[in-house]
Amino acid sequence: MLRGFSNKRNHLVARTLRNAAEQDVCPKAYIGQSQRCERVAKPTSNNEIPQGLAYENWLSFCMTAGIHVAEMRFNKPISNANEIGGGHRENRGPHMMRKVSVASILALVSSQAIARDDLMMSARQIFRPIPKVLPAIRDNPVTPEKVELGKKLFFDPRISVSGIISCNTCHNLGTGGVDAGPTSVGHGWQKGPRRAPTVYNSVFNVAQFWDGRAPDLKAQAKGPVQASAEMNATPDHVTKTLNSMDDYVGMFKQAFPRDTPSVSFDNFAKAIEAFESTLTTPAAPFDQYLNGNASALNDQQKAGLKLFMDKGCSSCHRGINIGGQDYFPFGVVGKPDAKLLPTADKGRFVVTNAVGDEYVFRVAPLRNVALRAPYFHSGQVWSLEEAVGIMGEVQLGTKLDDKERSDIAAFLNALTGHLPNIEYPMLPTRTNETPPPSLGR
Repeated sequence: MLRGFSNKRNHLVARTLRNAAEQDVCPKAYIGQSQRCERVAKPTSNNEIPQGLAYENWLSFCMTAGIHVAEMRFNKPISNANEIGGGHRENRGPHMMRKVSVASILALVSSQAIARDDLMMSARQIFRPIPKVLPAIRDNPVTPEKVELGKKLFFDPRISVSGIISCNTCHNLGTGGVDAGPTSVGHGWQKGPRRAPTVYNSVFNVAQFWDGRAPDLKAQAKGPVQASAEMNATPDHVTKTLNSMDDYVGMFKQAFPRDTPSVSFDNFAKAIEAFESTLTTPAAPFDQYLNGNASALNDQQKAGLKLFMDKGCSSCHRGINIGGQDYFPFGVVGKPDAKLLPTADKGRFVVTNAVGDEYVFRVAPLRNVALRAPYFHSGQVWSLEEAVGIMGEVQLGTKLDDKERSDIAAFLNALTGHLPNIEYPMLPTRTNETPPPSLGR
């Protein structure tokens, strides 16, 4: 941070420096008489301004680099753009050292540029890009061995009693981490009561499931396995199945070398958690925008972002996952249609037994939401624009017009990130000891 100046200006000059790095130039300056400023991208010789770079831009670069200082000195650029990249200092003509105060440099940053970045700076107060480093998992250090094991378990349908249903059945990694909807179909063609939440970026949620009943991904992994309407299995069935195949036994020993036995229902869940924690989707256009690339969003998406914040959508949908952090009633202002909010599903009330939690649900995370129709926990809305309009009315008391719905939906499309390239794994071969599939219970 630059001392004595607003966050707005600091964000602006930080963006300017990032743009410089993208142009493969290296602003450098000297603080006072000796201390060198931080560099970005490729250095230039003799601490000179890159040839042909606008002098005003260079002042902005130096201002960004000169954090916590009052004045800097640097070389004036040569105006001949044809000399870019050539020669040594003595061949570049006369140089004049200039001393400029930070206050003088700030005067060169145009008010138009600041206004242009107001939206970006406001967004950065509410949202965060997906980090490059995976978050640490509590009580479960992530290792390559756990991830590889968890990947196989995620795709293995033999974990279910029927031998048909795997984690990927309802959280299909090829379709946004969800199934076809509206709600998942489980053991014996039973229909689940809710839409399957996406597994992508679920590591960033405060808790798992629509009602938040699982505090983390390892607890979540155990739930569907034992649910009669889903995989209909038991911990004993899981461990018996895994122990029947030598390849799995060996992988568990590698992933959990200190545990005896290494194959257990807890370790089964930890391995799946380790794999699911890697299922993040970074580098969405909105991430790039938050990281300083103002052109990552088009004009309609920027208009949608502004509406998303101004209308109040970001009061609930915020943070890294653009949601997934809080619990709110579905129908804060107006009650949704019974098709969208079935009366039998009271949401978080089932977990807490608190009257105030009736029809309260965890806020849906919105990353990759354009890939995940149908929408809401009931899975009854197939159009993203229609879902936006419904949320405006029942959550905010605002009737959005066609353009507003379209603009917000355009912004939501900018939340689609780079999905990991997951190859379907070859699974261990069953043996005579592997439990046969059963559809009868």
